Amino acid sequence: MTVSQAATPEPEVVTKTAAPVKTVVERPSEFTVENKLTGRDLLKSVGFPKTIVAPMVDQSELAWRLISRKYGADLCYTPMFHARLFGEDKRYREDQFGPLDGDANVDRPLIVQFCANDPEELLKAAKYVVGRCDAVDLNLGCPQGIAKKGKYGAFLMEDWDLIYRLINILHTKLEIPVTAKIRIYETKEKTLEYAKMVLSAGAQFLTVHGRTREMKGQLTGLADWSYIRYVRDNLPPDTVIFANGNVLYSEDIDRSLEATKADAVMSAESNLYNPGVFNVNKPGIDDQFPRVDKLLREYFETAKSTPGNASQTSMKSHFFKVLQSFLPKHLNIRNAIGPIRKGQYDQFEDVVKQVEEIVEGIYEKVNKGELEDKVITLPDGYKSVPYWRCQPYFRVVNGVLSNGKRKADVDPEAAQRKKEAKLEKEKAAAALASLSSDGPQPTGDEAPEPSN
Repeated sequence: MTVSQAATPEPEVVTKTAAPVKTVVERPSEFTVENKLTGRDLLKSVGFPKTIVAPMVDQSELAWRLISRKYGADLCYTPMFHARLFGEDKRYREDQFGPLDGDANVDRPLIVQFCANDPEELLKAAKYVVGRCDAVDLNLGCPQGIAKKGKYGAFLMEDWDLIYRLINILHTKLEIPVTAKIRIYETKEKTLEYAKMVLSAGAQFLTVHGRTREMKGQLTGLADWSYIRYVRDNLPPDTVIFANGNVLYSEDIDRSLEATKADAVMSAESNLYNPGVFNVNKPGIDDQFPRVDKLLREYFETAKSTPGNASQTSMKSHFFKVLQSFLPKHLNIRNAIGPIRKGQYDQFEDVVKQVEEIVEGIYEKVNKGELEDKVITLPDGYKSVPYWRCQPYFRVVNGVLSNGKRKADVDPEAAQRKKEAKLEKEKAAAALASLSSDGPQPTGDEAPEPSN
C-alpha cells in the first residue's frame, strides 16, 4: 500500500461552519519525496504567515482554530497528538481529527503536531494526515510530567540520536514536510548546536520557545528572545524560524519580530485568553480586545456546529479562559459553568445568555457615562482593560501577578467573594452529610468537575 492509499480520504466540505481564511498559494494535489516543499518554498506555500496559533493539548482544536483565524491567525497548529494512539486507535484518531479538520476551505494552512519516541510509530501516524495538512510537526517542547513519564516532548532533549531519527524518517519517507518545535538549553551555544541537529535531520521550520524545560507553571518566567536571535544570527539566512514566548498584546508581535528577526511569531496562552492578540492590522478595541459576550457567543455557535469530538471536549475549558477576567466579578457564572458536562449545549447556552445580559447592563452604564469602555496604557507598559473584554492572563506566583502587581490590588473584593463562596459550599456539603452519613456520595458523572 502506498502512502497516499494509507491517507484518510478528503472529507466532505461542511459549509455552515466556514470561516474566513487567508488566501494561500495552491498546493500540488500529490506529493512525493522528490518534490516535497522545503524551507522558504514551504513558507511561501502557506502564505508567509506572521501570526501562528501554537499547538496546545485539547485547546487548539478545530473550533478554536476557526475563531483564531477570524481574529487574525495566519497559520494554525493542531493540538499535540500521541503518535502511537493516533496510528493504532481509530476511535482516538477520529475523536482528535474529525471530518472537517484540515479541510481546504476552512482549516488551512494547518500543521499537525505529534509527540513520539518511536520513529516507525510516528511515521504510521503521520501517514493518516497526508493530504489534510501542510506539514507534520514533532513536539520537542512539552515540559509536563506526563511527557517525562512517557519520554517525549522536551524530555527527549538528552537523546539527540532519537530526535534525529524521528525527524529524519518523516523527512525521507513521508510525502509532506516535517517541522519541529524546541525549547532552549541553559546556554546559547548548546541551543544553537541543538537547532543545527534538528535542521540537519530534515526539519523545514524551526519554532524556538525561548524558555528552558524547567520553566513551567509558577517557574514559567519570561522567555528570552536573545536566545532566539542568537539561533537566527548563526544559522543560514534562508532558515525558517518561528519565535514563541512573551506575547501579551498585538504590538508584542512586531516587537518579537524585530528583536528575534524570526519569520513569524507563535502564541499559545495569550491566544487562548484573547484571540484578538493576532489582529495586528486592526487597531480597534473590538478587534484587539473583543467583548467577552460577543466572543463567547461567536465561539459557542462555532463549536456546537463543528463536527468531531474534540470541539465538544474543549468547550468548557474555553469558556473559563475567555471569561477569566469576568468570572471574579460574577461568581454565579463560574458556578454555573462548573457542573456542565460535555455536550450539554442547553446549559452552555444558558451561560452565554447570562453573560450577554450582564454585559448589556454594563453598557447601559457606559452609555450613561457611569463606566468607561477604553483600554489605558499604563506607565509600566501594561494595559488596563475593562474586565468585560478579553485580555491577557497573568500567572500568580506567591500572590503576585506576572505583571508585578499583587492580585489583591487588581481586584480587592475577589478574594473575599471567593472565600464566602467556599464557606457556602462547605456549609452545603456539611448539611448534606448530616442528612445521611451513609447515603450515596457523588461519583463518576455526578461528581463536580474542577473549575479549570
